[in-house]
This record gives sequence, C-alpha cells and structure tokens, in this order.
Amino acid sequence: MGKRCKVRSKQNLAFALIAIVFIITLKVSAKQKHNNLQNFSYSTIVDSPPPIKRTGTVDSILKRNTSIRDSIAVNDTTKKDTLVRTIDTLNVKLSKDSLDAPVTYSAEDSGVLIIPTKEFILYGKANAKYSDVEVSASTINLNQEKQLLTAFGATDTTGNPLDKPKLVQGDMTSVSDTIWYNTRSQKGLTKGTNLQQGEMYVYAETVKKINNNTIYAWHGRFTTCNLDTPHFAFRTRKMKMITNKIAVSGPASPEFEGVPVPIGIPFGIYPLNRGRHSGLLPPQFASNEQFGLGLEGLGFYKVLSDNFDATVRGNIYSYGGWNANLSSRYIKRYKYTGNLNLAIQNTKILNSGGYSKEEFTKSKSFMINWSHSRDTKASPGSSFSANVNAGSTKFNRYVSNNSLQNFQNSLSSSIAYSRDWMGKYNLTVSANHSQNNNLRLVNLTLPTASFNVLTIYPFQKRESVGTPKWYEKLGVGYTGNFQNQVSFYDSAFSLRRMIDTAQYGATHSIPITLSLPQMGPIQLSPSISYQENWYGQKVLQRWDSTKNKVDTSISRGIYTARQMQMSLSASTRVFGTYQFSKTSKIQAIRHEIRPTMSLNYRPDMQKQYYKDLQVDSLGHKQRVSQFTGGIISPFGEGRSGSIGFGIDNTLEMKVLNRKNSKDDKDAKDEDTTTANTKKVRLLDGFGFNGSYNLIPSINDSFPLSNISIYARSTLFEKINITANANLDPYQVDEFGFRRSRLMLADNKLRPGRITNASVAVSTSFQSQSKDGKTDKERIPNDDFMTPDEQQRQLEYVRSNPAEYTDFNIPWSLQLSYSLSYTKQLASNYRQESRVYSNLSVNGDFSLTPRWKIGGNTYYDFTTSQIQTLTMFISREMHCWQMSINITPVGLYRSFNITINPKSGILRDLKINRSRFFYQ
Repeated sequence: MGKRCKVRSKQNLAFALIAIVFIITLKVSAKQKHNNLQNFSYSTIVDSPPPIKRTGTVDSILKRNTSIRDSIAVNDTTKKDTLVRTIDTLNVKLSKDSLDAPVTYSAEDSGVLIIPTKEFILYGKANAKYSDVEVSASTINLNQEKQLLTAFGATDTTGNPLDKPKLVQGDMTSVSDTIWYNTRSQKGLTKGTNLQQGEMYVYAETVKKINNNTIYAWHGRFTTCNLDTPHFAFRTRKMKMITNKIAVSGPASPEFEGVPVPIGIPFGIYPLNRGRHSGLLPPQFASNEQFGLGLEGLGFYKVLSDNFDATVRGNIYSYGGWNANLSSRYIKRYKYTGNLNLAIQNTKILNSGGYSKEEFTKSKSFMINWSHSRDTKASPGSSFSANVNAGSTKFNRYVSNNSLQNFQNSLSSSIAYSRDWMGKYNLTVSANHSQNNNLRLVNLTLPTASFNVLTIYPFQKRESVGTPKWYEKLGVGYTGNFQNQVSFYDSAFSLRRMIDTAQYGATHSIPITLSLPQMGPIQLSPSISYQENWYGQKVLQRWDSTKNKVDTSISRGIYTARQMQMSLSASTRVFGTYQFSKTSKIQAIRHEIRPTMSLNYRPDMQKQYYKDLQVDSLGHKQRVSQFTGGIISPFGEGRSGSIGFGIDNTLEMKVLNRKNSKDDKDAKDEDTTTANTKKVRLLDGFGFNGSYNLIPSINDSFPLSNISIYARSTLFEKINITANANLDPYQVDEFGFRRSRLMLADNKLRPGRITNASVAVSTSFQSQSKDGKTDKERIPNDDFMTPDEQQRQLEYVRSNPAEYTDFNIPWSLQLSYSLSYTKQLASNYRQESRVYSNLSVNGDFSLTPRWKIGGNTYYDFTTSQIQTLTMFISREMHCWQMSINITPVGLYRSFNITINPKSGILRDLKINRSRFFYQ
C-alpha cells in the first residue's frame, strides 16, 4: 500500500509540474501574440497528461522499449515499468495509456485540459488527426485514460445542425450526429451517419466499426446518388462493408424519390475493391422478331495475371441462333500492348413476308480482330506491329443494333516487322489482307518484303574542309520490294483455287541524284533512275473470231522487264502582294505561285511486251501488255522525251482583327501590325500537273498526258473543301475510244474530258460548352490503347450516341457531302460513266437542360433513298440515365431503350428493352 501511495504521489507531482509548464507556456504565448488567442493549433504526443506545445509538431515518438541514439537510454526491460533516461538525466515513467502516434489538433474557439480526469476538450470547428484518422466536429473530447475520442455537433441560432462530426479514414468518409472512437482498438460507434465508401453512399441510424476495415450498419439505406435526398435508394435492416473489398446487405427494397416500390431483393452483394477482379457478367433480356427471345451479354471476366485478362460473352436465342465472343487484352509497360477478339456467329433468322421458301435463313460466320504494338524502348532499332481485321464477309451483316458495322463492306489487316541498321539500311517484312464484303473477294498479300538503302554519297570526304565540290553531292540509293498475293472468293474457297490465283513479283529501283547549288531564284535537281521488275506470270490475250470474244491464258514462270529514266527538274517561287488602305478591313492579299518544270527522257525498253489486241467485232484495237493484271504493274510503252509541268498556288488574306485592337477608332488611326491583324487562308492549294512527250513513238499518237487538277481550301476556319479532277485532252468516237485529236481543236473553251472527279465538303458547328472545356480535355486519353481499339471504341460510341451524351454542349451539327464521277472500262471494253453522290448529317440539341435529342442519317442521291437513319433521345437524371436509340429506316432497323445508374458498381442494374429487324 505504501508503494502505491508513493507511486501515486509521484504521478500527482509529475502532473503538477506539467500543469505549471503548460500555464507558463500559455502566458508566454499570450504575451507574444498580444493576448490574441482566438485561433490556435497544437500538435503533440499525448502522454500522461498530454503536454501542449505552441510550435505545432513533435518529431519524436516515445514508445515503450524504444531506444533513441544519443538522446534516450533504455534500462532493463524486464522491469514492470520501463525507465527512460534523457540527456538532462530526468527520469520519466511511460504509462500504459500512452499513444503510439502523434495527435495533431486545432480549434477555432478554445482548448481545455482537465488534468484530474486526463481529458482534453476542443471547442469551435475542432479538428484532430491521429494516424490515418481525421475527425472534425464542433466539439471533440479526448480521454487519455480510456483512449476514447468523442465528437459532437452543434446547432446555430435557428436550431439547424452546425459542424456535424466528420470522420475520414482512407477513402471512407462519414458524417454523423455523434462519434465515439477508440484510438487503441480502432473501434467506433456513430449515430445518424452518412457514410461514403467509393461510389456508394450509405445512411444508417447506427454504424459500428469493429476494426480498421470492417463496419456494420443498422436500419439504413444505400445508393450511388450523392444528394442529401437521393433520387433512388435501397432500404435494408442490416449491412456489412469491408473497405475496398465488398459490401453485403440483407433483404432490401428499392425506393424512388422517397416512395417505396413493392418489390425486393433477398440480398445484395456490391464489389468495392478497386482495380480488376474476376466475376460473372449478367445478361440482358432481348426480344426480336427475326431471332426470337434471347439473352444477350451473358459472360465471365477472368483476370489471368497482372498483364493479361480475358472476357467471354455470348448471346443465345430461342430460334436456335447463338454467338460467342472471346476478347483479351494484354499489356506490359515499356514492352508491348495489344488485344485479341474472336467472334463466332451461328445465325438463324426467321424469314417473314413470304420472300423465301425456307422458314429460316441460316449462316455461320466468324471474325478475328487482333492489334499489337511494341514499345520502341523494348528493342531499339526494330519494331513490330499488327492490326488484323479478318473474317467472313457476312459477319457484319448479322450484327444486331449496330448500323455502322452493318454497312462496313471492306476490311483490311496488316502485320509488319521492321529493322534498322544505324540509319543506313532498313528492312520491312509485312503481311497484308483486304476483303470486299459485297463482292466477297479476299486478297492476301504475304509476305511482302522491302529493303531500302538510304542515299550514299560515294565521293563525299570523311572530313569536309571548306566548300564541298559539286560531285560530292552525288548520291546513290536502292529500294527493293517483293510481293506475293493470293485471291479467292470465300463463297467458293478451296486450296487448289487459292494456289491457282497466287501471284508474285519483285521490283528494284536504283535512284541517282545530284544536288546542285541554287542558281538565283531557280533550283535545279538532276536525277537518273534504273528500275527492274520481276514477274511471276504473263498474260497472253488474243481475239477469237469464231466466239467473238477475247481469250486469255496465263503462263507462269519468272519474267523480267527493265526501265531507265533521266530527268532534270527546275522549281522556283513567285510572290505577289496587293496592299489595301489602312482603314480597310482587308489589309492585304498575298498570292504565292510555285511553278515546276522538268525534262524527262525514257528509252523504249518495253516494245517487245506490248501488242495490238482486237477487242470487238468492229475491229477496234487496244495496246495491251503481257504483264497486265499481275501484282506488279507493267512499265509504260514507248520512248519518251517529255516536258513535265505543274503549278501550285496559295492565296492568303490579311484582315483587321477587331478583337485585338483597342477600339475601332484607334484601329483606323494606328498602323496595322501583327498584333491587330490575322491571316486567313483562302486557298490552301490549287494547281495542275501534266506532261508532253516531245518524241513519241510510232504507236503513241497521244503525246499530251492527262491533266490532273486539284484544289483544297478551308473557308472561315470551318468548311473543309477538297476537289480533284482528271482531264483527258483528246476526243473520243461514238464508242468511247480515243482519237488523236485534241479537244481544243474543235472547242477552244473545253481543254479536255473529265474522266474522273470528286468533290468533298465537310463542316461542323457546335455551341460553346457550359464547362469551358475543349474537345481534347473532354475526351479521355489512354496512352496504352492501340489505334484499332480507339477506332472500335469510337464506332461503339457512334452506334450508341444516347449513352455518351454531353449535356454541357447545348447543340452540335456535322455535315459531310461527297460527289464523285468516273468513267471506267467495262468488261466489254466500253466506257461507262458512273456518278455517286451522298450526304451525311449528324447532330444533336438540348430540348431542356436534361433532355437531348439527336441523330444521324446517310442519304444516297444516286438511288434517291435514305440508306440509314438513326435517332436517339437521352434523359439526364443525375445519378441515372435513360437512353433511347432508334433506327427506323434502312436494311437493319432496331429499337433500344435503357435505364441504368451511372455508377460503375451498379452498371448491371438496368432496365433494357431492344428490338432488331432485318430485311
């Protein structure tokens, strides 16, 4: 008993000493601050009792059985109470109720230390931080002996809540009426709590925290709506949450706008863990007249490793049709990234309308999509990439609810490997694929190998001294290319036919260039090139007078043809500027002309490969090459000594920029400078190219080549215009065959016939965004997404516009018009003219701040029909979204309505109704 009294007396003495130090500290602090103690902040290690320090932080933590070099010496640890000896030889006993981490606290009003009960109370917007726990409230009470932290709120003069207790630990945030928290066991109890865990918001009458990661809730509701009065919620009696893992509830019933719905769920499981995790993918119900009733999207997601995952999805319908899809993505930072998608369709469509004798249309198809790219840092000097899109030509036709993919009639693929040797040589090996879904024709080009030798200057000195000689700029290069192509129709595929259609060939080119010094405003560039082609076949054609048709036979082997060409080109630039008055809105117009002229000579090295071929019973003939139709195009026939010519023009205008001027009056008086003017491009490019053969051969009666005309411009920085045309300067007879007579000979105003031409005009308009973000800031950028993945994601967004509506842009409009004209040689060797014209319109506008309507359409002027029309309606409901997509016109018609929460953890909780019609 005597020892206990002595120990207590020592503790009381220690408390008295610390209290004296605390009072003196407060007096000194008050004197230094001129008695201004309205706001203060303290941080200390709470011991028995907690000392208050005005400086704010404490760097060292006193723990039991802890040794700090040169400042603390620890005595024998076998004793009941560990004695800590400091430098000043003051021995202090650490009590069992000491904390193992610093506590940082502040208050706006005052702080009260009650020594007998070991309590420290903060008043007025109090804040306390201990380890990873932060508590804010109107009043905070810290009991040192019980290690219990209690937080209370307050009310203002009108009785409304003020400074309600708030507890933050990790990514979990809760606001309550009252908080009790044990700093030692990390257990807690709260009343009237609003709790946030990730995307989930929970309100409960009582929340009990049993450890650092697990809490229980009683009589509460949970939702993903962040409003005080949520638009929807689920009511439940009890709920358990494990931080960043999972939340589980008992029987729950939904309510909307506070109105309960007489349905319920027996239990709920909500994943809260961040990152990837394996699990089932729930399906959605579908009803379709052609496919029947079905379940769509049923699947499973599996995380195979940190760098690899896989998703399996499938659709199944009551008429017997089904499809399966396997997609996988792999990535290794600084090494490679890619994804693989395999899809199989077993289509069974009900025929309606009596157009077919069969009850069902059956089809089996597949599709492979593979994209791969290797980081340049993985193997410097070499690269490997793949972009494969191949499959059955009928696959896109039977994809439901995707009108863009339904009309995608061409597919292409490329797999390429390249290697570079010190920037002097490079090798590229690739495999390419292309297919036309309309013709059902598939072309495979594999392998394709290309080897290039960059320009070598054989006469250049290793160490250049002074001005280099003209011959030192003589350069020689080499380019070699090998191709092998196989073509077949997927409707009649066989290995024998594929081998019969195989073609191969190679090209070799050796260019010799010389850079001469500039002669005033003219730049001269002479060059010589030698080319050699290797062909794997030659085509023998002859006119069969008995059958009145052209017979064709193919002879396989290795055949060669050579060509040589010499040229001397000259180019210059001419500028012209017209200045307006200083008071004019148009300050100046600048015109730039870039004329080019070249002399070219080519000997006739192809005469033996050309002949006259009769093409009809009237005796019309055409010059054809025996290498026509091969994978390598034949060289041109005849000797040529031609003059090449071309002119390119640009037109700019300098206008007064009123926005950068001080005002209109000052702008009239002051000189025009770059600060208050801007340039406007009137013509980005306009010109033509052609050539004239000075020494045509006997068989060449058309010395003037076709004239290529082009123009491109951007008007008002909004309207993009591109146009090009090809003019044939010679006349034709009534059958469409050329005559050796110029069009200008009979009609001075008509320089030639248009053999093909095209015009494309596109523009886009949109209102100013409400949030002030640009398009680049609005669209997220994924550095690890390949271009093919970005394209497929963009196609999905375009196919489902209602799910990706931006309500910050009140309206937007995109217009695109294209017109093309061509004359081509038909199978009967007659010229046929074809005109294609179409208009594409895409836009949306907001009916109200939360209602948006839009759509896109494609109109074909050739057939005078709307090929497709897609409309959408979207409703913004804060935490929910409703989207309606309708395709009422076209070969593929569909209807889809979806109501779903925006939250990722509730993305499968949706109402979906879709219909698909195929004609």
